[in-house]
Amino acid sequence: MASRSPPWERGRGTWYRGRTMCRSIKTLRRDEDTATDEEIRAAALQFVRKVSGYRTPSRRNAPAFDAAVDEVSSASRRLLDALNAVHDAGSP
Repeated sequence: MASRSPPWERGRGTWYRGRTMCRSIKTLRRDEDTATDEEIRAAALQFVRKVSGYRTPSRRNAPAFDAAVDEVSSASRRLLDALNAVHDAGSP
């Protein structure tokens, strides 16, 4: 059985610190405006789907899945707000 080469050797995904990132998650930090809550939640949902391996969790796993989306959304908002505050203060 032939082994498959890693995705970065097959030309897929975005290269980031030796790993590939999911292409459907878009960058939310922009100079011209801040990300909306809907954009942040959509990115969080994609991230949790990728990590969990579920597109739609079972009823039994739905509470944990939804809690993870909420936590990732909150953490992402805090990160973006902090990065914008640093950018607004004139720091690189």
